[in-house]
Amino acid sequence: MSRYDRSKILIDGLQMEIRHLKTFLGVAKALSFNKAAEHLNYAQSSVSAQIQALEEELGVQLFDRLGRRILLTEAGIRLLDYAEKILQLVEETRAELADGKEPHGSLTVRIPETFGTCYLPAVLKEFHSRFPKVQLRFVTCAHEGLEKDLRKGVTDLAFLLAESIQAADLTAEVLRFESVVLVAGRDHPLAAKSEVLTTDLAGETFLFSTSDCSYQRTFEQILDQHGVQRDNSLQFSSVEALKQSVSAGVGVTVLPEVAIKAERTPGKLTTLPWNEGKMEVALLMIWYKEKWLSPTLKAFMETTRNIVAPVAE
Repeated sequence: MSRYDRSKILIDGLQMEIRHLKTFLGVAKALSFNKAAEHLNYAQSSVSAQIQALEEELGVQLFDRLGRRILLTEAGIRLLDYAEKILQLVEETRAELADGKEPHGSLTVRIPETFGTCYLPAVLKEFHSRFPKVQLRFVTCAHEGLEKDLRKGVTDLAFLLAESIQAADLTAEVLRFESVVLVAGRDHPLAAKSEVLTTDLAGETFLFSTSDCSYQRTFEQILDQHGVQRDNSLQFSSVEALKQSVSAGVGVTVLPEVAIKAERTPGKLTTLPWNEGKMEVALLMIWYKEKWLSPTLKAFMETTRNIVAPVAE
């Protein structure tokens, strides 16, 4: 066995061998000690011994043994995310130190859907052409759980459409500002008005996105200030589904203006002449302050800046 495989890592006072994590990952993915042993070229007794040693070290049971079947326990499911990230980081570190030339490894990035639709394709085209060996995983998700995932290392980097983020241990870099507009279908009665007052929205159905909703709070505050009730509201996990429903005349919504300009079927949606004008929201790039910014992560961040951030005049 190589010196690399015998190395150990120290986490919260626990000393775990990397080979034990590799074995755990093999068993967790196969849900079989026998299949994991074959894949790892170990004796089954060695696999069992390593898992037992890992369970004793952590003080938890990682698998439920149900006759010939095994299942991950709740603790095992939690460890699975950590084990994958730890081993990815170890592999990336080894690759970087081995040649120091080209970023390797993998990144997990959380993005709002608008970012994924309007900016990510250009970022990916540039990044992948330069660093084809890097594996990228994108998770379309809202604000909920984002800070926790960044601190845990489950997420390497995140993007968010918001005014700001209140967390002293996170760094939030403003890439650009986006205008947020009031939107309806082209046949909606409000689309015929030369000016739409906030009070005109009384009785309307409001459509909101759960994955792109940071600016929803500002909109709701404006409605509250004018005494406009939100009794009729619909929540969507997909911005595209929301836009299609607005196009069909279901109700009104607020969206980043860039998402309207990127609409695949122009003309179905219209920006309403709202007397409040346009709202503004920042596109933030966020990471955990104590996280090691590997060459791979730095390269992705710099590529994103070059593509997304506006050129200074």
